[in-house]
Amino acid sequence: MDSLLLGLFDPNDNCLPMGPKCSNDMLDNCPNEGQLPPEPQLGNIEYKLKLLNPSRTRFQHLVTQLKWRLREGGGEAIYEIGVEDSGLLAGLPSYEMDASLKTLSLMAAELGATTTILRERQVSTGRKVTEVLVRKVPADQHTIEVRVAVMGSADAGKSTLVGVLTQGELDNGRGRARLNTFRHLHEVQSGRTSSISHATLGFDSQGKVLNCFDMECNEEMHCTKLISLLDLAGHRKYLRTTVQALSGYRPHHAMLVVSSQAGVVGMTREHVAISAALEVPLFIVVTKTDLGPHSDVVNHITQMLTNPGIRKVPLLIRNEDDVITASSNQLRENIVPIFCVSSVTGEGLDLLIRFLHVLPPGISTKEKERLDQEFAEFQIDEIFRVADVGTVVGGLLTKGVITEGTELLVCPFDDGTFSPVKVNSVHRNKAPCRMVHSTQSASLALDPPFPSLRSGMVLISPEEKPISCLFFQATVCVLYHSTSIHRGFQTTVHIGNIRQTAVLEGIMAQTSMHTNDRASVLFRFLRHPEYIRVGARLLFREGMTKGIGKVTQTFPFADSPAG
Repeated sequence: MDSLLLGLFDPNDNCLPMGPKCSNDMLDNCPNEGQLPPEPQLGNIEYKLKLLNPSRTRFQHLVTQLKWRLREGGGEAIYEIGVEDSGLLAGLPSYEMDASLKTLSLMAAELGATTTILRERQVSTGRKVTEVLVRKVPADQHTIEVRVAVMGSADAGKSTLVGVLTQGELDNGRGRARLNTFRHLHEVQSGRTSSISHATLGFDSQGKVLNCFDMECNEEMHCTKLISLLDLAGHRKYLRTTVQALSGYRPHHAMLVVSSQAGVVGMTREHVAISAALEVPLFIVVTKTDLGPHSDVVNHITQMLTNPGIRKVPLLIRNEDDVITASSNQLRENIVPIFCVSSVTGEGLDLLIRFLHVLPPGISTKEKERLDQEFAEFQIDEIFRVADVGTVVGGLLTKGVITEGTELLVCPFDDGTFSPVKVNSVHRNKAPCRMVHSTQSASLALDPPFPSLRSGMVLISPEEKPISCLFFQATVCVLYHSTSIHRGFQTTVHIGNIRQTAVLEGIMAQTSMHTNDRASVLFRFLRHPEYIRVGARLLFREGMTKGIGKVTQTFPFADSPAG
């Protein structure tokens, strides 16, 4: 995959090569229209030809099977009724379909889950296939949470779109909807995002939208699925903040916003390349469609996605059936859905909201339970000083569980040391809670307060016996460099929530590196030691130079020359 990304990182390539277009017409005219892929053994998708009057033993077996599919899907499962295991769309008559749906509802009720019919299709005269979403919020969570990073070039309409989605009101054409998403005065004055802004969009069990005001003010509304939108900066001078958010917060999906007026620009290609390098699933939203035609922009996006550097399958969303097709095949078939919306008229917003409702969660419940069993590790991304509370840190819990009263270590300080700290309180989604689980973002109030905390530090369990390092070794691949990289090369390194300048101290088995070269190299952090894990994903950039890699070895700070 590394070599496939090179085309996007070439600053001299002003026009993308023409590639084969994949349109909805090609999918509609597919010769296997009455055939789905064979039923996957793993995952949250289940095929059932019919569910008619099962015996008690058979019913319990079906419930156990549904429970396993829900675990695989992180609390969500897709049931295709009227489909054979081979994927053949056999279909059922109406009376058999009604009975099968009733059985599925009883199966879901046995587990405390809900069912929602996503779509129905006629496969022959009097026979149809139904796709059903089964959702159950895990017992240790209040909601199913999906993190979506909102990216795009400056003035593409990212903050306005986030404001319209979360507030439930259309924009007035002059950016009124984006005001509540800004965090700083200079952002309001310039209309340009410079930091990481958080917004939430909720759904109940039937798919009804609950915006942020509903969830905060009405306690009777039960939110079963929560979309956390990370509004990121689009201007080039804030690119390092955007990369840090993608690397540190680990979003499950990325929403790339493209203006129908400006089209595909340099930062658009940059964001596509970064999401591909970090392997974040992508979907695209073309905004400002009320200002003029957008067909040319869609064609340019199609060319960008189908070129040899990315090799994705673009799918223009025209109706609700396309939405379900895109959501169920996005991860498996590398499909990139393309939505065309207007934040002023509301055109296309219903399809985008429907897509967010059925967007699959990030990891399976089984994987999440495995991470919960490990020692706690919390990445610090933001630090606040709150009156009468003290030091509050915000970030992502990568593994383990943290509760009120948990004792942790905060590390590393500039001298490589660690200090004990106690968690006084925990907040998630602007509400207090008693516990935060792995892969969840939260805010923690710490005691005692530390004046020297910084972004990039971690809170970690004392049982881990953490070690800070100044030197580390990594296997890297240079995606683009105009000349050659030698010893002494300085670059900005992103490892999780860490963002620091590092010096290349040595290249193993060779003297220099060029574009597409792969080698094992030794890095040294320039300012202070960090806590990093072996196997962590690494991304480095300096100007137009970019590369990715993986940490293979760390050297304790106390044993290094600086220590």
